[in-house]
Amino acid sequence: MNQQENSYRLLPSIDKLLQTKQLKLLIERVGQDIVKSESRAQLDLLRTAIAGNDESILQRLAEDNFLEALCDNIKEMIESRFTGSLLPVFNLTGTVLHTNLGRARLPHEAISAMQLVASEAVNLEYNLEVGTRGDRDSHIEETLCKITGAEAATVVNNNAAAVLLVLNTLAENKEVVISRGELVEIGGSFRIPDVMKSANCVLREIGTTNRTHLRDYESAVNNLTALFMKVHTSNYEIRGFVNSVLEPELSALAKKHKLPFVSDLGSGTLIDLTRFNLPHEITVQESIRMGADIVTFSGDKLLGGPQAGIIVGKAKLISQIKSNPLKRALRIDKITLAGLTEVINLYLDPSRLPKRLPLLQDLTRPIEDLQILATQLLPSLQRALLGRAVVEAKPCQSQIGSGALPLSLIPSMALEITPLAVKGQTDSELTKLSQAFRKLSKPVIGRIHDGKLIFDLRCLQNKKEFETQLSQLQLC
Repeated sequence: MNQQENSYRLLPSIDKLLQTKQLKLLIERVGQDIVKSESRAQLDLLRTAIAGNDESILQRLAEDNFLEALCDNIKEMIESRFTGSLLPVFNLTGTVLHTNLGRARLPHEAISAMQLVASEAVNLEYNLEVGTRGDRDSHIEETLCKITGAEAATVVNNNAAAVLLVLNTLAENKEVVISRGELVEIGGSFRIPDVMKSANCVLREIGTTNRTHLRDYESAVNNLTALFMKVHTSNYEIRGFVNSVLEPELSALAKKHKLPFVSDLGSGTLIDLTRFNLPHEITVQESIRMGADIVTFSGDKLLGGPQAGIIVGKAKLISQIKSNPLKRALRIDKITLAGLTEVINLYLDPSRLPKRLPLLQDLTRPIEDLQILATQLLPSLQRALLGRAVVEAKPCQSQIGSGALPLSLIPSMALEITPLAVKGQTDSELTKLSQAFRKLSKPVIGRIHDGKLIFDLRCLQNKKEFETQLSQLQLC
């Protein structure tokens, strides 16, 4: 018998593999068919390697722990398929509300509520008092109205959906008057004119990029005009020779012509941020007080909740919006509603928000705490990158992100990594370093700027977890 034939004989049978302790436990978790299929695939690979006289495989077959190693490999392959592609990461980009990294972290109260309703049947659209079908908005509408001062409210799955629903309800096949300077584009090349087109509205663009006057709105009114719309330019700012019409003036003109005035705040906040030494951003309450009939805003930006689009305003208009068939297609599910409700409830006690809302925890983190954190982490990172890079603790500026207060920066601290590369290879070395950090158990996402890999520490909550995994760094 030659070596090749003997190697084939050393391969275990499928039945023998399935009887091992490792694979028995795996079968209990994922089922026998999946384990059996992967076992057969691994054995086929080994047979191919034996047929090709692969010396490394022939050597492995003779090792005492071969069967255990084969089972471990089968287990690893199966578990990789059952591990979702959504992974927790360290957001050290310096952008607190990072759209690509999921925006706002949720408070414990919201997470607990979401877990509870996910595992139970709940009265989502059931009125327990009278025993008939209910309205899912009823779980949150009263609190939203109490906080914002609006007459009524409804919720959909994001703010783009909120704008789409409002326009389709109130302005289908009619004109929407809006300033040219407010025709914003948000992430993913999503533009207000495109939303209007999808809502079957006609865009009536007035004014210029930098200046729009009340008379521009007045002259645009005709028998096809459905409403005036103001879009808060939360992701950019024009300075210099500029003019825009204030909300009270636009509201008065809308009332004069018996037209609704819709204000899209985009990011949207329910509290004056200046009380936490942050830049001012118009609140939903201010917009309502200034005369907006309908206000739309996001749930997962400055509000600090899950992804949602919130619509508040006049009861008559909200009723029309709720009756639109599109509302059903755009509604939120019970899990999102539970989380959003808990976040909204936190705003009933605004003095404790910075301690209870993760977004405000990050935004109001004292610079002194970040300086201490940078000093503590510096030696560990220097050791991990010894001979590959210079690591320094430096002051930096964080930004809020997700289109909120684009010109407002917050003092922060960063660990700056400068590669020790030969001339002309800095970019490739930075790419390798960035990839190495992204391949850690909990990927670390920073930003590359001016020949450095920068880790802004403002959003780093778990120092120990970050430090512990530095030993896993695989630097090529």
